[in-house]
Amino acid sequence: MKAKTKAKNEMRLVIPSNSANESFARSTVAAFMAQLDPTIEEMTDIKTAVSEAVTNCIVHAYKDTIGNIWIEAKIYDDGRIKVQIKDRGCGIKDIAKAREPLFTTGGSERAGLGFAVMESFTDKLSVRSVVGKGTTVIMEKRVAQRYRHDS
Repeated sequence: MKAKTKAKNEMRLVIPSNSANESFARSTVAAFMAQLDPTIEEMTDIKTAVSEAVTNCIVHAYKDTIGNIWIEAKIYDDGRIKVQIKDRGCGIKDIAKAREPLFTTGGSERAGLGFAVMESFTDKLSVRSVVGKGTTVIMEKRVAQRYRHDS
């Protein structure tokens, strides 16, 4: 059994599923991630993935109501950031189907690309869900460790 790696730093945030909070969530995770000294591209990747996950909570999990979204981010010594976004909404009946590009339960105005976008901007994506109890999305991304000269 592989030993669990301890996070070097972590943050937690709970926000209501108001659409105005999507940009707040994205910016908060990005500000936390800044301590890894990411490139603009690495930062944009995580911001985009977080936006998609939070938007899924707002649009799908809590369709006609407001509920909480739990966001946890952890940073590890190897330059990895792990972001978990969780809701207690309606849940996903078929995760494999939901992860297919262009599949959506959000109506014709939705593109159905949320999970595909999250997957393309992170190194690892996992989704757990129970119908009627909620969904947890976990995304990981490694930030390139650039040479740092300490004098």
